Amino acid sequence: MTFLPNTLPNHFLSFPPLLLCLIILALPTFFDYAAFASSLTTGKQATEPTALLTWKASLHNQTQTLLSSWVGTNHCTWLGIRCNKAGRVAHIELHGYGLKGTLSNLNFSSFPYLLTLDLFNNSLYGTIPPHIGSLWRLTYLRLSLNNLSGTIPTEIGQLTNLRILYMRSNQIGGSIPQQIGLLCSLNELNLSTNNLTGSIPSSIGNLGNLTILYLFDNQLFGSIPQEIGMLVSLLGLCLYRNYLTGSIPASIENLGNLTILYLYKNQLSGSIPASIGNLGMLTTLDLSENMLSGFIPSTIGNLTKLNSLGLGLNSLSGSIPSEIGNLKQLGYLIFIDNQLTGSIPPRLNNLTHLKWFQIGSNKLVGHLPENLCFSGLLTELSVNDNNLTGPIPKSLKNCHSLHRVRLDGNQLSGNISEDFGIYPNLDYIDLSHNNFYGELSKKWGKCHNITSLKMSRNNISGEIPPELLEATQLSVIDLSSNHLIGEISLKLGRLVSLFDLRLNDNQLSGNISLEFGKLSNLRFLNLATNNLSGSIPRALGECKKLWKLNLSNNRFGESIPIEIGQINTLQSLDLGNNLLIGKIPQQIGELRSLETLNLSHNEFFGSIPSSFNKMVSLTSIDVSYNQLEGTLPDIKAFQEAPFEALKGNKGLCGNATGLKACLTKLNNGDVEKKGKKVMLLTILLVFGILFLLLMVLGIFMAFRKKVTNTKNEQSRVNHDNVFAIWSYDGKMAYENIIEVTENFSAKYCIGEGGCGTVYRADLPNGQVVAVKKLHATLDDDSANLKGFTSEIRALTEIRHHNIVKLYGYCSHPRHSFLVYEFLEGGSLGKVLSMDDDIVVFDWMKRVNTVKGVANALSYMHHDCFQPIIHRDISSKNVLLDFEYVAHISDFGTARFMNLNSSNWTSFVGTFGYAAPGIYFSIAMIYFQPM
Repeated sequence: MTFLPNTLPNHFLSFPPLLLCLIILALPTFFDYAAFASSLTTGKQATEPTALLTWKASLHNQTQTLLSSWVGTNHCTWLGIRCNKAGRVAHIELHGYGLKGTLSNLNFSSFPYLLTLDLFNNSLYGTIPPHIGSLWRLTYLRLSLNNLSGTIPTEIGQLTNLRILYMRSNQIGGSIPQQIGLLCSLNELNLSTNNLTGSIPSSIGNLGNLTILYLFDNQLFGSIPQEIGMLVSLLGLCLYRNYLTGSIPASIENLGNLTILYLYKNQLSGSIPASIGNLGMLTTLDLSENMLSGFIPSTIGNLTKLNSLGLGLNSLSGSIPSEIGNLKQLGYLIFIDNQLTGSIPPRLNNLTHLKWFQIGSNKLVGHLPENLCFSGLLTELSVNDNNLTGPIPKSLKNCHSLHRVRLDGNQLSGNISEDFGIYPNLDYIDLSHNNFYGELSKKWGKCHNITSLKMSRNNISGEIPPELLEATQLSVIDLSSNHLIGEISLKLGRLVSLFDLRLNDNQLSGNISLEFGKLSNLRFLNLATNNLSGSIPRALGECKKLWKLNLSNNRFGESIPIEIGQINTLQSLDLGNNLLIGKIPQQIGELRSLETLNLSHNEFFGSIPSSFNKMVSLTSIDVSYNQLEGTLPDIKAFQEAPFEALKGNKGLCGNATGLKACLTKLNNGDVEKKGKKVMLLTILLVFGILFLLLMVLGIFMAFRKKVTNTKNEQSRVNHDNVFAIWSYDGKMAYENIIEVTENFSAKYCIGEGGCGTVYRADLPNGQVVAVKKLHATLDDDSANLKGFTSEIRALTEIRHHNIVKLYGYCSHPRHSFLVYEFLEGGSLGKVLSMDDDIVVFDWMKRVNTVKGVANALSYMHHDCFQPIIHRDISSKNVLLDFEYVAHISDFGTARFMNLNSSNWTSFVGTFGYAAPGIYFSIAMIYFQPM
């Protein structure tokens, strides 16, 4: 049988599409004749049953049993096989059977009448054989959700009758072959979620019958070809999460049937073409997370069928066109993180079906639209970080659908007790940095699903209502920098999920309740700058997970309770500007994770405890203005401390700026002479002993050299000072990790991370941990390792129930690795790719997973002492426990946000991240065929 050549001349590919397709569609008649002639002349061809059984035998043993019905000669009755009336195989449909093996032993030439080849959702690996081009009658080819690699063979262009081609979710690399443009009958093409590189071939413009083109989640680069405008039948065009550059082609205006256009998460530049308003059938338009500039074209107002409009995270300027108000079916409007100015057009009050309204991080002024929640459908409202003024729209007071609200960073005003209602579905609300006044309403306690309540930097007065504690799901409360008075409620212990409590910079009084000891999950406690008094309760020592404790600028008296020294996780302790007395407890020196310590402006006396010499993590101290005396601890934090952090004490001395050296008193002349004689005798004695030792060492030099070499090697392997673990179980031995993983054997490998390989380690004490061994590039580069180690230490600040726990790290000449919490559920990507898991992983669990990821990202972006950008959010970096609770992992590419730096907006990592509450990827609502 004769087939099309593997490569075609460029001038052939550049034929007019209609003429080219007519030529190709005439080829089957020739193929029929060729096949008939071949059968007459040779008479030698492997039978269909033989070809199937040969392929079955090549599969892994455990999957051959799945094809147990493949026996005998009546192959038309076998599982997954359907024949035509002539008894020839027409359909091979084996999707979702878990078959494991390759396609190299499947003799495609034995199936000249095959119409359907469906091997979707198996465990096939290896490359796609070039002889697949012999299936010239094939109309349906689905190889999605396997582990196929290699490249797309150019012989794919010989399948001229093909209508459906799905190869998504594999590991296929290389470029898309130009021969794809020969498939003139093709209706749907899905090559998404692979490792494809190169540019989109211009020959794709020949596919005039194409309705679906999905190339997202690859590594494609270059510009979008102008020929894309020739696909006039196209309904869905998804090119998101690639590296495409250049401008949006003007020819896109020809796609009059297009309903879905996803170009987000690329590097597209230039302006949005006004001709985009000609795509009157569009229901979803997402151009977010690119580098688009210029104005939003008013012609977008012509897209009256639009349900979702995403233009966020670009550099768009100018005002919001009033024509947006024409989009009365719009449910999702996302303009966040641009440079938009002016006021919000009043015509946006026409958008009565809004579910998401996100215009945060712009330069907008004026009032919010009055009808934001007119229909009661609004769930996400983000207008943060603008210059908005005026009152809260009345439609928001009874907007029971609200789930997430961000009004922070504006100049909004109003009585907080009257302008807000009861929100049974509310999970997160941030009203910080505004001009709200009045007292906190009891109604906030009836928001039973709320987890984060932030109202800092307003003018809120009155007491904290006890009814607030009825919202028992609260994990974050930030009421700092207001004018609150009264005592902290005695029933605070009911909030068992409380993670972060900030009541600083108010006028609260009274004592700290013993109820604080019940907050077992508390990580951050800031009660600074109030009028609190009494003693610091010993119960605080029960907060074993606390990272930061700030009780400064109050009137606490008595001594520091020794129980504070039991909080092994504590990294920052600030007790400055109080009335504390007594000696500094020796137990404070046991806080080996402590990095910042402020005990200034109190009445401490005596010397600084010797246990402070073991505080190797300490980087910043302030003990000024006390009655301390004696020698400074011999650690870097004290030796490099500025004089301002040490001054105002009774008699501190040591090797630090501004302090006198500690000298031994030798004022008696006779004692001094006697000391010189003793020193002389000691020197003579030492020289005599050294002479004898040299003689002995000369005799045993050979033995000593051998022993020394052995010890040096052992010392290199077992060096204790390079291994540090900050976990609740204390320090873990390096040898245990090496032993239980058999020196990082491949059989314990459970995955690949952003900068290393992950292994399962079952420790002798029964604890199971995940160990990420860093790649050799990190091990060998001392500069990188030093920076990475510093970053890991800083990342111990991240403690959240939706973020995988980091127990510690090992920096060793042989191996460098990280020790993490082990999550038995595996990655989200793995769960979504398995049919069995999908049945258990129902929609409620999926929603909870999304919420978990959103909560974790919100915490990193808004609640960390220094905001953190993960930069690599993808399904492979979201891990699940046995209850399908999401945990974000792999911080190999994470960076801290430095708001005073010019590089904090740079984007790195897998193009799949969209921070919850800041941007919503509309990709979740589009239809993707199998």
